[in-house]
Amino acid sequence: MSSHLSFAGHTVVVTGAGGGLGRAYSLLYGARGANVVVNDFNMEAAQKVVDEIKAGGGKAVVNNSSVSDGAAVIKSAVDAFGGVTILINNAGILRDKGFRNMSDKEWDQVQEVHLKGAFAVTKAAWPIFRKQKFGRIVNTASAAGLFGNFGQANYSAAKMGLTSFTRTLAREGEKYNIRSTAIAPIAASPMTATIMPPDMLAHFQPEFVAPFVAAVTHPDGPTDANGKVYVLGAGYVSEIRWERSKGVVFKTDDSFTPSAVKQRWTEVTDFTNPEHPQHLNDTNQLEKLELSKTLSTNSQSSPAVRYDGQTAIVTGAGAGLGRAYSLMFARLGANVVVNDVSEKGAKAVVDEITKAGGKAVAAVGSAEDGDALVKTALDAFGGVHILIANAGILRDKSFTAMTEAEWDAVIAVHLRGTYKCAQAVWPIFHKQKYGRIVTTASGVGIYGNFGQANYSTAKAAIIGLTKTLAFEGKKYNILANVLAPSAGTAMTATIWPQEMVDAFKPEFVAPVVGYLASKDNESTSGGLFEVSGGWAAQTRWQQAGGHGFPVNKTLTPEDIISKWKVITDFDDGRATNPSTTSEGMQPLIDNFTNETAAASSGNPYDDPEDPQLVKDAKNVAVDPVEYNYTERDVILYNLGIGATEKELQWTYEGHDSFAALPTFGVVPQFAAGASVPLDWLPDFNPAKLLHGEQYLAIKAPIPTSGELVNEARLVEVLDKGKATSVTYEVITKDKHSGKVIFENQSTVVIRGSGGFGGKRTGKDRGAASAANPIPTRQPDAVVEEKTTETQAALYRLSGDWNPLHILPEFAAVGGFEKPILHGLGFLGISGKHIVKTFGQFKDIKVRFASVVYPGETLVTEMWKEGDKVVFQTKVKERGTTVLTAAAATLVDAGKPLKAKL
Repeated sequence: MSSHLSFAGHTVVVTGAGGGLGRAYSLLYGARGANVVVNDFNMEAAQKVVDEIKAGGGKAVVNNSSVSDGAAVIKSAVDAFGGVTILINNAGILRDKGFRNMSDKEWDQVQEVHLKGAFAVTKAAWPIFRKQKFGRIVNTASAAGLFGNFGQANYSAAKMGLTSFTRTLAREGEKYNIRSTAIAPIAASPMTATIMPPDMLAHFQPEFVAPFVAAVTHPDGPTDANGKVYVLGAGYVSEIRWERSKGVVFKTDDSFTPSAVKQRWTEVTDFTNPEHPQHLNDTNQLEKLELSKTLSTNSQSSPAVRYDGQTAIVTGAGAGLGRAYSLMFARLGANVVVNDVSEKGAKAVVDEITKAGGKAVAAVGSAEDGDALVKTALDAFGGVHILIANAGILRDKSFTAMTEAEWDAVIAVHLRGTYKCAQAVWPIFHKQKYGRIVTTASGVGIYGNFGQANYSTAKAAIIGLTKTLAFEGKKYNILANVLAPSAGTAMTATIWPQEMVDAFKPEFVAPVVGYLASKDNESTSGGLFEVSGGWAAQTRWQQAGGHGFPVNKTLTPEDIISKWKVITDFDDGRATNPSTTSEGMQPLIDNFTNETAAASSGNPYDDPEDPQLVKDAKNVAVDPVEYNYTERDVILYNLGIGATEKELQWTYEGHDSFAALPTFGVVPQFAAGASVPLDWLPDFNPAKLLHGEQYLAIKAPIPTSGELVNEARLVEVLDKGKATSVTYEVITKDKHSGKVIFENQSTVVIRGSGGFGGKRTGKDRGAASAANPIPTRQPDAVVEEKTTETQAALYRLSGDWNPLHILPEFAAVGGFEKPILHGLGFLGISGKHIVKTFGQFKDIKVRFASVVYPGETLVTEMWKEGDKVVFQTKVKERGTTVLTAAAATLVDAGKPLKAKL
C-alpha cells in the first residue's frame, strides 16, 4: 500500500455535501486527486464546496437533485467525469418529535431521504460498479440508529435500516469487488447543531470522520471493512458488532408455554460465553431443534402467565406466526383482534378461537391502517393492552434486478405498518400507563442476506424504531421488544425447503412472544431476541475498545490504516456493550482531552530558572513502566481504602455495577513514580520523604482489568532551604490503544535536602496546584470513618511498598512513633466519602498537612461549590487536619451516585 493514499482517476459522489460531513468528505477526496460530485439540495452551499475544491486544484461539479432521484445524481458523475467509483450516502434530515406527537409527514420525510435516498442513488450506481468490477459504498447510520434515542423514532428507524442495507450490499457486491461499509459518526453539522450544545459540537469536527471514510473506500483500504459497522467521531474509531447469548433450548411440546419461558428467562439473557455470529448460517438451527426433542418436559413458573381481561392486536395473523400468536393469547385468556389482508385467513383464525371458547374478532385490512385496528379493538372489547406487529411480505430479488416498487412495498408493509400500529395504540397505552409491544425483525435484518436488500433494511429499521419506543415508553410502563423469528410460514415457504417449513413450526416461537407481551415481563424492554425451533437467545451490540487519535493533530487516512488492528480488536479486554446513545458516545467524549505533547527541543517542563543539576535531572529519560491488573487488584484496592463486604459494587466482581473507586487512578503510577530518580539531591534520605500534594485526573472510564503503560517525568523542583519540594508527573495510558486513562502529579517533600541554590517559587499549574480555600459556612456534609490497625498493611498490597508504613524501625528514622498510613490511602478514603455523598468525580487534588496512624478516625468535611466539592479531612482523636487545599470536580454535579464513572 502506498504511504499516501491517492484517489487520482476516481470519481466520488457525495450526497448531502453542502456542509458538515459531506463537505469534509468532498474536500478530502478533492485534495487527494478524485473527481467529486457535490450533491446537495442547497445549490449555493454545494457550489461553495465545488469552488473550494477547484481553488485547491481539484475537479468537482454540483448536483442539485433530490437523493430520491438517484439516477439524476449518478448521471452528473457520468456526464462530467465518465463514470463513478465511490459513493458516499450522507444526505439526511432531522424531524425530531416525541413519538406520541410525531406526524406521518415527519415520519415519511425522514424515511424518504435516509432510506429511499440511499437505495435510489446506490441502485443507479450499482450497474456501473458491477460492470467495472469495482465500487465502494459508505452508508451513514448513527448512534440513534444503533441504540434508539428519545424523540427520534423516525431517524432511529432509518439509520438502523442502513446498517443491514449495507450488510446485504456487501454480500451481493463481493463477487464484483463492490464493498460496502456503514458508519455511525458524530460530527458538527447544520443538522447536529439543532440538538447538540456548541461546546460539545466544537469537539466533533467532521475532519475527524472523513479520513476513516477515505481509508475504507480506497482500493488498497482494509478488505475486512466490507459489511461492517464503525462508530467514530472526535478522533475516536471502533468497530461494533452483534453479540448473542448462548440462549436456551426448550422442549417443543405442549409444555413450551410463556410460563416455561418466564421460568428460564435469566438464562435466555445470560451472556456468559457469548457468540458473535456474522451471518444467518452461523447458527445451526436444525441442531437446536433436534436437541429440543431430547429434553424433558419444561418446568413452569407459578403463577402461570395469563392475559385475562386484556386485549391483544396481532397483525398478519391469518396464518403462520400471527395465527400461532393469536391462538396462544386466546387460549390464555386474552381477547384477540386478528388482523390480516386476507378476509378468509383472518376469519378462519377467529373461528378457531371462538370454537375453542375464546374471544376474537377479525380486522381485515392493511397494517398501515393502525387506527382502524385499534377502533376494532375498542368497539369489540373496550380497550387494548398488547400489540404484536407481525405483518409482512417478501419481494425478494437481487439488488441488480430489484425494482423501486418492490423496495417501496416491503418498506411500507413492514416498517410503515409497524410505525402506524404502534402510533395508534400509543395514546391508549400512555393514558392507562400500561402497554406491551412486540415487533418483528428477522435474522436477515440483523445479518443481511443476498437478494433481500428491501426486506433486510425494513427489518433492521424496525429494530431501531423499537429501541426508541422502549426509551419513550419506559416512564409509562410501556415495554417494547423486537423478535427475530425463524419459522415455517407461507412467507418463508417461498424460500425454504419444505422439510424446514414443516420442522420449524410457528408454535415454537409463540411462547417467547407470549412472555415478552405479558404483565409478568416487568423490566425487559428494548431487547432483541432470536427465536426458532424452541431456541431463544438475546442479541446485543458489542463495541471494540477502538483507538483514540490525538485531537490536536490532523488525522489522515494513513493514520486510520496504521491502527486498523486496534480499531477492530474485540479480544484485548476493552470491548464494551453499550445499550444507549450516551453509552455509545462515551468513548468519543473521553477522547476530547487526548492531545499529543507539545513539540519542543527538549523537556516541556524546562525552566530557565532551574540550576544545572535540576536541568540535568529533568532530562534524564525515565523508561515507561507497565502495570497489568485484574479485578482482584481492584477489589484489593477498594478494600484497602475501607470498602466493605456490604458495598458489593466495589468488593464483588460479579456485581452488575462492579467498578474501581476513582482514586484507584493513583495505583498504576506507583512504580513509575518511584522510578523518577531523586538521589541527585543533596543529602537525600528516603526515610525523610513525605507526600506533600497529589493531583489525579481521570481521563477515561476506569477498566476493571487491563494492561497500562506509565510515562513519568520531573515537572518542578523547588529549593526550600531545609527541604526540597519535587513534583513529578505520571501519564497512564492503555497499552494497546494509547488512550490516556489517568494523569497524576505528585509533590513530595524531602526533609534535610535543600540549600543547593534552586528556585524557591513554583508555577501555577491550575487545578493541580489550586489553593481551594474552605468556604465560610458550615460543611454541607460530614462523613466519619474509623481506620483499622491493619489499614496500612492492607493498603500497601496495592503497590506502595515504602517500609515507612510497615516497619517500626524505619518509621522511627523518619521521626514517627510508629508506622504511618499512606497519604494516598487516606486520600482514597476521603475520595470514597465524596463518591458516596455527591457522586463520581473526574479529578481530585489534596495537600497533605499531617500524618494519620492506622486505627485513627478520619472526618471528611465537604462543601459543594458548583461542580466542585471543596473538602478537608481531620483526625478525630487528635483534632489534626491531615488533608487541606483539597477539592474534587464532579462528573455530574447534583446528580445521584453512579456505580461507574
